[in-house]
Amino acid sequence: MITYLAAQETTAAKFRLPNNFSSRKTVSVSDTSQTGLLSNVISEIRLQGDTSWVWLGTGRGLSRVKDSLNIETFFTSTDLTNGSSTGGYFPVGGVSAIAVKGDTVFVAFASSENDFPIGKGVVYTANSATENPVWIYYDQPVDLADAETFPWGGIGFVQGLPITVAQYNVTYDASIGNGYVWITSWAGGLRRYKISDGSWERVPVPEDDQLTLITCADSSYELVDGKNILKNFYMNPRDPIDGGNHNHKAFSVLSYNDTIWVGTANGINRGIFGSQGCIDWQHYAYPFENLTGNFVVSIARQYWNGQRIIWAATMNADDPTEQRGVSYTLNDGDTWYTALEGERVYNVHAQDSLVFAASAKGLWKSKDGQNWALFKPAKNVTPLQGDETISSEVYSVVLDERAYYNGPVLWIGTGDGVARSADLDGSNWEIYRADYDPEKIYAYPNPFSPNSHNVLDGDGYVRFHLGNVVSPDVEMAVYNFAMENVYNVTLDRRNPETGAIKWNGKDSNSRLVDNGVYFIKLKYSQNLNASPSNHWVKLIVVK
Repeated sequence: MITYLAAQETTAAKFRLPNNFSSRKTVSVSDTSQTGLLSNVISEIRLQGDTSWVWLGTGRGLSRVKDSLNIETFFTSTDLTNGSSTGGYFPVGGVSAIAVKGDTVFVAFASSENDFPIGKGVVYTANSATENPVWIYYDQPVDLADAETFPWGGIGFVQGLPITVAQYNVTYDASIGNGYVWITSWAGGLRRYKISDGSWERVPVPEDDQLTLITCADSSYELVDGKNILKNFYMNPRDPIDGGNHNHKAFSVLSYNDTIWVGTANGINRGIFGSQGCIDWQHYAYPFENLTGNFVVSIARQYWNGQRIIWAATMNADDPTEQRGVSYTLNDGDTWYTALEGERVYNVHAQDSLVFAASAKGLWKSKDGQNWALFKPAKNVTPLQGDETISSEVYSVVLDERAYYNGPVLWIGTGDGVARSADLDGSNWEIYRADYDPEKIYAYPNPFSPNSHNVLDGDGYVRFHLGNVVSPDVEMAVYNFAMENVYNVTLDRRNPETGAIKWNGKDSNSRLVDNGVYFIKLKYSQNLNASPSNHWVKLIVVK
């Protein structure tokens, strides 16, 4: 069953600077950060203990919500040294993963080079709550070219293909538990960082055709050239047609107590830790298990009324009968159930009695896993403060029950900023996004494609940044290059449904305008003592 929550409207689209923009006004809040966001793409959200802090993984680095009003983004550097303090600076790139536990924070970075995704390294601190935390930087973990065996679990060695480059070696998820930071890095596989000594280690998981992998028993090893080698096993993330295993392409991870769950391109793996650091694995994969699909992009744990539930965002991989959706188990993997079949889910988050799914269609909420409510896109419905995320997609979600906000708060990350709702129905949202100059008047994205930018309910939108607005109405008139009027509208900012000041690229006959240059006249007042005046914006439309 599907129901809808809240009466709002929005969409998320990747932020693009207006073409006439060359600088950003900033105010330094410390030697290593500046105020505000640098990117509207928010893919990761993590809470910091009992503080008010919220860590944000953005398309342009690491940001932190310090309180209900202030956000800072940390400066970056290309001169970081492997294994050394960053001096408070961070790698250049977008944030691909964040893990937080107590005062420990771990962040991974990524970018693309020649259209190839590439890991840009990770940072770690054990004292994030101090005024000047010490962050340690590590290059993206790789292997030496001749490292065809690696020590494992205090019991023996494992054979594997050395992963020697950062290309396709991007850390997409991280989890802190059992004395380690666990990371999943696609071609880089599953690895762990030992907190006590700062060392890195590859972690074997089952091959595609293995239902179990026992690495804690002496009988699983054989003596080869003086080394105890794990029998009948080879770690190789290449495609099966090239002798590799999809299950060695790791994407998501969850660690707690003596257990670890790992999602890959070939299902879900549950591991139980041995006494010396080894792991015994159980492998669950479609079609043998009731998963919607084998590509597992997110894993979450719910504990409610004495029952533990493991949730996973599962996508179609190789088999044409697989599909997108959510898979979950009530008994640690013995039986699997599915929900939201057909939906592209990016992240799952569970807390107390509630489970949330951030998806391409929006944010979903459920209390039982079978009946789901779909939120309307985030919108600030406060009169004269109207705003919205112009996108249906939600990439990340966190339920915040810390005392700072005097009640449950819901955070979501979109391609059009981060939003916070003071109730669990999403009836009104506070929206934070990059502000490239509070006083400038501009349109974005520019050029604008109504077929692909900010698509919401079938229409694409261009947003107008107006600076300070005090008049209740904004009059918009759109003219083509010949200065012929093609569209007019008056937007009432007192109306909660108005949302952002935007245009869908259509003329007065609801037809998409032709490609070309357009001039938009926006009439409004910028201060209480002034009459409304005209403000002009030049926009290029390219369908």
